[in-house]
Order: sequence, then structure tokens, then C-alpha cells
Amino acid sequence: MCSASGLPEMGCFWVPRQTWLYTTSLRARCLTSQYPFPVLRTGSSCVPTFPRFPFLSCAGVKNGAGSGGMRWGPRPAQLLLSFPTGVRCCAREVLVPKGPLYRVAGTAISISCNVSGYEGPAQQDFEWFLYRPEAPEAALGIVSTRDSRFSYAVFGPRVAAGEVQVQRLQGDAVVLKIARLQAQDAGIYECYTPSTDARYLGSYSGKVELRVLPDVLQVSAYPPGPRGRQAPASPPRLMVHEGQELALGCLARTSTQKHTHLAVSFGRAVPEAPVGRATLQEVVGLRPDLAVEAGAPYAERLAAGELRLGKEGTEQYRMVVGGAQAEDAGTYHCTAAEWIQDPDGSWAQIAEKRAVLAHVDVQTLSSQLAVAVGPGERRIGPGEPLELLCNVSGALPPPGRHAAYSVGWEMAPAGAPGPGRLVAQLDTEGVGSLGPGYEGRHIAMEKVASRTYRLRLEAARPGDAGTYRCLAKAYVRGSGARLREAASARSRPLPVHVREEGVVLEAVAWLAGGTVYRGETASLLCNISVRGGPPGLRLAASWWVERPEEGELSSAPAQLVGGVGRDGVAELGVRPGGGPVSVELVGPRSHRLRLHGLGPEDEGVYHCAPSAWVQHTDYSWYQAGSARSGPVTVYPYTHALDTLLVPLLVGAGVAFLTGAIVLGTITCCFMKRLRKR
Repeated sequence: MCSASGLPEMGCFWVPRQTWLYTTSLRARCLTSQYPFPVLRTGSSCVPTFPRFPFLSCAGVKNGAGSGGMRWGPRPAQLLLSFPTGVRCCAREVLVPKGPLYRVAGTAISISCNVSGYEGPAQQDFEWFLYRPEAPEAALGIVSTRDSRFSYAVFGPRVAAGEVQVQRLQGDAVVLKIARLQAQDAGIYECYTPSTDARYLGSYSGKVELRVLPDVLQVSAYPPGPRGRQAPASPPRLMVHEGQELALGCLARTSTQKHTHLAVSFGRAVPEAPVGRATLQEVVGLRPDLAVEAGAPYAERLAAGELRLGKEGTEQYRMVVGGAQAEDAGTYHCTAAEWIQDPDGSWAQIAEKRAVLAHVDVQTLSSQLAVAVGPGERRIGPGEPLELLCNVSGALPPPGRHAAYSVGWEMAPAGAPGPGRLVAQLDTEGVGSLGPGYEGRHIAMEKVASRTYRLRLEAARPGDAGTYRCLAKAYVRGSGARLREAASARSRPLPVHVREEGVVLEAVAWLAGGTVYRGETASLLCNISVRGGPPGLRLAASWWVERPEEGELSSAPAQLVGGVGRDGVAELGVRPGGGPVSVELVGPRSHRLRLHGLGPEDEGVYHCAPSAWVQHTDYSWYQAGSARSGPVTVYPYTHALDTLLVPLLVGAGVAFLTGAIVLGTITCCFMKRLRKR
């Protein structure tokens, strides 16, 4: 008998693999392994160890090989022997995953196997065996890397079809792949590596247990639709307005007896596209560790709070997409995956099922928004009220939590390109505002019906004539009540004609005295003549100057010097020379501008610009006419005395200097002669 330490006792000796074993004991027990095996000699009976199956062991043999029957069982995974002469202990090692592994019937599994510490070629061979629970000692050959006929009959068709295969990762590593697990695939899997070593040292096989669980994962839409004969042939179709919330529910449950985690995700496929991993785009999902993550296109919306995923109860999951957009249309699916933690601490997906929730169509606001105006082309007189109506139509969601609208009117003068300038508008909160240039006028913008808006100008002016358009904008609300413009539409042009007042103005301006000198006061007069116009017409007049540059008039706009408004109040501008200015009304239709202390900087071309103003019943004023006088040149001349003063001073100075020099020279010479004498 062999001792636990492997030392030979009672005639124990080592027999190489693939030899016949003979024993004489009435109850002999022989074990074979990766190593040479010990044999006990106590009788004359013999038990054969088959050369093709060196991994088998026999036990309970009576009176030789044919007595008492034979039981085949698994070879020990590892047998550590000690030799009297001393042999190294670290050698070949075969590694497989820790077990037991739990997988669900109908799913795929991959079991890795690698060998290290071996001798011989870098490419090692591998053989896979299965020991079923009902026959734990019977090894069934699955697949081998060196023998294509290795598979037993129960695995032959599956191996030939590629459902069961061994894939080599590298020379000393392979993986066993089973595409669709069956209940009879449960058992202990052994990965055996035929020896290429000079000595039998280490482990030559590894074993891992696989347990196949029934498929009890269920996924369906929530709430469930009608069943039986009333059940629809296809998933329901939902219509969602752009900007509204899209809410979908999913029911996912499992009754697996083992501790597992469920991961639930919602995905979208483009309309009419086949469903698969390649076409299904994840929207948002709940991971096995209960973390909520979104697909790449939806990550920003999840962070902004527009996309939400929650669990309601123990089995219901609900996804809400806020502010639906056109690209959200498609077929939505719910995918549930069941995960289990393997003994090595890693998580493995053991089941997955998918259910179609609904076909979702998003009705965009741009395809529905329409604007119409009335009542048609308008012709009115000055001072009369002007009313225009704008109707917003289309299959639009009502304004509220998801959508909002703004409506405004634009006006472009006749013949001018583009939509024109803003007259008035109502914003998304219903607050009205006037456009630039319309401040101070009696203009009303109001909502008179559900989708009808009215613009009213209490007193139209000739400047109000032009082409009017109604502009409507639709907004959708995002996270934090943030508005995003989704669509806009303009109406057809609506012409509006306003009759002129018939006011004709003429202005004549001149410089009093004709000639003005520096330091004097320049007086400019302007006489205004008026023809036509309604009673109560008021006049205003202003004075403007254009400065010369290098002998030519500047291209810059004229500069206001001063004027008198329609209410008789003087308005002063900027005088070029910076001196005092006075403007006054010297007659019913005569205005005067005076420039005191005229200087050279006041030189320029001046003109008078009168305007006629009319007040309507709403007490607003508008300009009914304007005119411009001819140019008046103002040139400050210099006095004759001023002209001679400079030469006189220069001449006197030069004469004084010359006389001083001559006198000094004569005096110097006279004194020299006087000393000599």
C-alpha cells in the first residue's frame, strides 16, 4: 500500500500511464491520475486501466476484472506525491474558474481554461469532459483541440453545428463555448491537458461545477394591455406633441431561487428598423448596482433632469422623457437582464429578455404651426384707428406646463425688403411690449380668443403705412422651466395704406447783414410757409451745420446747433466754436439763430429744417411734413485793423532791434578812440 506521503510500502511501485495494471487482491482499488499511480499487490487478480481513458478509476473489483462489476469515476483533480529521492514540487498547473457557476437554460456560457508551468511545445492540447449529476463517475467527452472525433454521441451533433466549440485564445489558453445551454448540460466540467512533460509533476486537469437554472425571467409592458381575443396584433401606437412628456412603463420580474440582480433599460429603435443590439439605442437604464445611466445621446438630458427613470413598487419601472423632440420618435423596448455574482466576485449576466412597449410618433410644432391674418388690405386716413387680427392654428398642445407661445406684429415700409421692424408683441407670459420707435403711442396688443390676437393703433399716421406680418413662435419647456424655441411661422403680407395729410412746407434761410466779423454776433433767420394740413397744425424748426474740412464739406452727418420744438420749447445742440447760442421764435412762422462771439471754428454751411406736427384724438403727435432750407454760409471775416496790427508790431520790433544794434556799435567804436587819445 502507498502511504500518504507517496513512499512505497508493501510492494508499492510506480506504473507508467497507458499500461495494464494487475493486482491479486480480492478487493482491489486502483486510481489513475496525471501522475504515475501506486499499485497494491496482494493477489493474482488484475484490473485493466484503458489507454484511451487514463483519467478513469476503478473501484470495488471482485475476483478480477470481471467480478463484482466496475464503476467509473472522475480522476482526482490533484495528487501531490513525495519521492524518496526528492523531486521539485512546482510544475504544471491547470486553472479554470471557481465554481459553482449558475447559468440559465437557453443562454450562452464561456468557461476558460489555461495551463502554466509545463514543458514541451508552446501550443498545448486541451480536452473537455462532463460529469453529470446522475452519473458522477461517467466522463463524457465534449470536445478536444487535437481530435475532431473526440466528442461523445450526446455532444457530436452540437459540436458539428458549432453550438459547442473550443476556441483557442493562445497556445496555453482556451475557452469552452456553449451557445444554448440545456438542462442536461449541468454537471462538473473538467479541462484536461495531455502531458508533454518529461516527468509527471503538478496538476493536469481542472474542474468546475455548472448548475443550469430554469428560465423564469419575465418582461412586459406596464400597464398591460388587453389579452385574449381583444389583444392587438401589434404594440400600441402613441402620439405625443413636441414638448410634452413621454412616459412608458415596464414590468420585470424573476423567481430565480438564487440571489440575483435585475438590470432594466429602456431603448429606442428608429421606425421600421429591425430590432437588435445594432439598431436598438439605449435611452436610460438601471444597472445591477442600482446606478442610473443614460445612452450617449441622452446623457445631457439625464443630467439636466429632462430624462428620469424610477422604480414603482417591486416590479414596475417607469421612464419619463420630458420635452419630447422629433428625434424621440421610434419603437421603444424594455430590456431586463438578470445578473449573478460568480464565486470569483465578478458579475455575469445569466438571462436577458426584451419586450416592445409602444410605437411613438412625435408631432412636431413646426409641422402644425400656421398663422393667418385679417381682415385684408386696409385703407384708412390719418388719425383713424387701425385694427389687425392674427389667428394661430394647427394641432398644437395648449399653453401650459409643456408648451408656450408668443405672437407679434412686424411692419415694413412699402417696397422695403425683409420682414421689417417689430411693432408690438405678447411674450410667453402674456406681457405686451412695443417695438423701437413706437414708445409713447397708444398701441394695444391683446388676446381676444383662444388663439386669436389683435393689434390696435388708436391713431394711424402716414408713417404707419406699409406691409404687416404676424409672427408666431412656439416654445417647449425643458428642465427648470427653461424655454426652447421649437417652431416659428409668419403670416402672408397684409398691406396697410394711410392717406397723407397734404401738408406742404417751404423754408427760406439767410444771414442777417450778409457779412459778419470775428467777435460779432451772427444772426440767421428762417421763414416758413405752410400749405394745407388740418386745424391745430404746429410747427417746429431746427438749425443744422456742416463743417468744412480742407476746403470741402465733411461727409459726416450734419450737427444740430439748436431749435424750437412744436410746443415752443428751445432745444440747444452743440455749437462748433463752443460759444453761447440762442434760438427764438421772432414771428408766427419765423425763427432766428444767433451765434454770439463768432470765431473761426464757427465757419460752416448752415440750414433750417422745419417740420409740421398733428395731434390726434388719442393725444399723440406725429410728423405730417418736413422741409429743408437752402444752405447759408457763415464765414467770420477779420477787421482791417486786426490785419495791420500784426505787421505793425513786427516792423516796430525789428526797427527797435536794428537801432539798438547800430547805437551799440557806434558807442563802442567812439569809446575805443577816446581811450586812445
